[in-house]
Amino acid sequence: MNILFVLTSHDTLGNTGKKTGFWIEEFASPYYALLDNGAQITIATPKGGQAPIDPSSDTEDAATAATKRFKTDAVTQDRIANTVPLSTINAADYDAVFYPGGHGPLWDLANDETSIKLIESFNAADKPIGFVCHAPAALKSVKNVDGTPLVQGKEVTGFSNTEEEAVQLTDVVPFLVEDMLKENGATYSKGDDWGVHVVTDGNLITGQNPASSELVAETLLKIIKPLQNA
Repeated sequence: MNILFVLTSHDTLGNTGKKTGFWIEEFASPYYALLDNGAQITIATPKGGQAPIDPSSDTEDAATAATKRFKTDAVTQDRIANTVPLSTINAADYDAVFYPGGHGPLWDLANDETSIKLIESFNAADKPIGFVCHAPAALKSVKNVDGTPLVQGKEVTGFSNTEEEAVQLTDVVPFLVEDMLKENGATYSKGDDWGVHVVTDGNLITGQNPASSELVAETLLKIIKPLQNA
């Protein structure tokens, strides 16, 4: 079971002078859930090298069992420091792809041609594609084989407008995930702010927020395992 994780390379939070990147919980929870089930995981970013961690996710308030495990896991920390450049990745080598969130993807992965083509390749092969929180931003310009937006007519979720408002970044981000998904023709749904909400539509799995990250990984596993045994 070979799974590709795609993280952001972007570390600047708009014009705030603050840093951003990927959200540790949204990486760590799915990473360990899949790793502990025997997955071989490759971690890639648009630029390769160090994937930036969002400082807001590296606090005691945001800590979970998975983030604490990550903080003591030198091997995985080294892998985050030495990610593979996205341009070297071939979708055919993997059974699934997973995109953790954090605000970074809104700036780079949303517009990254290599990432867009990669998701299109996974989708065309009907392989599971998973996204959580702000990571559905990476679907912004992704198309189906017929040229329509990949999310058009699909049931999806992602970081909600009310959650973005709660973290006071509505006017900082380049676009709102919820609005973008709706504009691309998706049927967007959300649960309670900060509650677990995961939506599956065919091979597309989306989670609303950090709390949803582990369930996205578990859902990904449920889809991959029967495929492997087929």
